[in-house]
Amino acid sequence: MIRKYCKAYYLKDLRQWSHWTEKREESEAELTDEDVVYLWDDFVVVRSPVLPGGVIFDTVTPEWQDFCHTTDRLTHYAANASRGRAALDAIGIAPQFRGTSVHDGLVSYQGYSSTQALCHVHHLRELTFVEEELKQPWARGMKDLLLEMKTEVERAKAAGEDHLDVPSLSRLVSRYDVLLTEGYKAHPPPPPPKKSEQGKRTPGRPKQSPARNLLDRLSTRKDAVLRFLYDFAVPIDRQSGGERSSHESSVQQKVSGCFRTEEGIALFCRIRSYLSSLRKQGIALLSALEQALTGHPVSPAFS
Repeated sequence: MIRKYCKAYYLKDLRQWSHWTEKREESEAELTDEDVVYLWDDFVVVRSPVLPGGVIFDTVTPEWQDFCHTTDRLTHYAANASRGRAALDAIGIAPQFRGTSVHDGLVSYQGYSSTQALCHVHHLRELTFVEEELKQPWARGMKDLLLEMKTEVERAKAAGEDHLDVPSLSRLVSRYDVLLTEGYKAHPPPPPPKKSEQGKRTPGRPKQSPARNLLDRLSTRKDAVLRFLYDFAVPIDRQSGGERSSHESSVQQKVSGCFRTEEGIALFCRIRSYLSSLRKQGIALLSALEQALTGHPVSPAFS
């Protein structure tokens, strides 16, 4: 049977999946992390794309397919006049993505079919503000707890586990709930807004403090906040890819202020997407730029 395609991977990249298992015949040599294996279009992993047999992994599930679709090898920048849902729909990635989306909690990300997880880099920044500026001890406790959770997950991964034991998980989640309770005691709900002097305008929603908003997010979106604790395939933050990639556009805006034309920002996004993808794949940027300018561009691998 002729296949549509196969993709080559270092075995260590596929072994990162939390439910990875390997098949091996007695006559076959044991594979190492540096061995190259092949992923067929039906998501079965084999030793060779030409020799028969040699199946390493064939437990194809929706979760395995989602893992195969994610990448830390590519970056895509795009610009849109809207910052919200309209922009995400127009760019086209979020509506089709079916894996786990790690983000900063922007409301526009909600409602898509992907599983949601919140980035803790943002939470640690906000907790530092509450601790240092508002002198709230619960914030320091929450920071320490999130970092302890990260350590526990890393220790379990190093031991070959794909989940935390029930007592450890229960202990960590219980401390999380206790700290939320302490935070709410320090930041009770604000009083209702006063009516206008004429009494004609209906009072709107009372303004909350930044600390109260953070507590509400940590409470109402608890599942997304603690996703990394239950699913080891989910990172605690976006620093491995998305967060660092977004820094480049932020730096450009700080230096230049803004873009002057739509064509200019489109070109910026295209060039930055290209260079960031090459960097992730370990390709020398100066050499790649030289080849691009001479009409022989280096193409990043889309796998």
